[in-house]
Amino acid sequence: MPALVSLVARSGAPGLRAAFAAAGLDGIRPAQAVALVPLVGGGLHASDLADQLRVSRQAVAQAVAALERHDYVVRGPHPSDARARIIELTPRGRQALRVMRSNALDVEKRWRNTLGEHRFAELRQTLVALLAAESSES
Repeated sequence: MPALVSLVARSGAPGLRAAFAAAGLDGIRPAQAVALVPLVGGGLHASDLADQLRVSRQAVAQAVAALERHDYVVRGPHPSDARARIIELTPRGRQALRVMRSNALDVEKRWRNTLGEHRFAELRQTLVALLAAESSES
């Protein structure tokens, strides 16, 4: 079952890549774009970003380097620690997030049309319950 959930989740990647291309956003992959989401609330230190994404610091460093090369994020000085750097969204990064949100809403609409309103709501409740159960165990 986890493999099936993973396959369903990854099935949206081609559509997101196409949406990025249509918006003129190059150099960003769906797997990297996930790193932009926690930055909506403001800049984060790389270790905090890794913690929020539940990935290694090395994975975050690689994603941030690629995103920075293509102007989706910028690393700036930490306001209270001169040695630390904060990762922040650029206007291009915010545009990528808007494209991601629009694409996600389109996917939800397709799923809702496929499943019907009741089954779609049940699916959402089930996924939230599973996520909560997994989060409490880790």
